[in-house]
Amino acid sequence: MNENAVKKGHICDAINQSEEPNIEVLYDLSELFKVFGDSTRIRILTALTAGEMCVLHLAEHLNMGQSAVSHQLRILRSSGLVRPRREGKTVYYALDDDHVREILEAGLEHILHK
Repeated sequence: MNENAVKKGHICDAINQSEEPNIEVLYDLSELFKVFGDSTRIRILTALTAGEMCVLHLAEHLNMGQSAVSHQLRILRSSGLVRPRREGKTVYYALDDDHVREILEAGLEHILHK
């Protein structure tokens, strides 16, 4: 893929213009959206837009059990959407990068636009 075509707003064009669309990339995109298909994970991601939080604080904030939050964080972490930071015995989680926030915001804009 042409690196200039991959700049923001041109990724779909680059995929469409290639002679053979990269099925693996489209599959990975589908898997990413599956992770966003769970309202509990969306709630966790939305909470993390305010900044990093430990499992205890996320559980309290979301009125959920710690084991349920931990389970969802494992999925989010393996999908590359959140990253951990250990401080002593406590692990803090944050959004992995600005792309995660942008995806959430784009989704919300689409929902609120209707």
